[in-house]
Amino acid sequence: MVSIENRSESEIASDIVHTIAERFGEREVELILCDDREIRELNHRYRGIDRATDVLSFPTEGELPVLPLGSIVISVEKVKEKAAEYGHSQEDELALLFIHGMLHLAGYDHESDDGEMRAKERELIEEFGLPESLIVRNGG
Repeated sequence: MVSIENRSESEIASDIVHTIAERFGEREVELILCDDREIRELNHRYRGIDRATDVLSFPTEGELPVLPLGSIVISVEKVKEKAAEYGHSQEDELALLFIHGMLHLAGYDHESDDGEMRAKERELIEEFGLPESLIVRNGG
């Protein structure tokens, strides 16, 4: 189950995130849609990087099945920007970012693994008929 909190001024179709979340099991996930200002603040506070990013993931500590899996924060401004840049829909871009965030919540880390996250992301984008993945288009 996904609880969605839209803190941005924009509406964006988000139905697909529920279907994607089901693929990862039954634990609840919080999705926060925000603007670049808010995600920049979070990126700076929690990662020490003072710039806006597209998606951040915050896994819940502990693995009890009653605990939520974690929170995913996505910049709606980046969704619009990247969808226009890559020529696909905002819903597809949101789905790509959500998959990326869900993989991080599930314990994958493309910055330190040997391609496992890339392979799983590729599998999921093919399953959902989505365009090129974040890891692939960002070269890593």
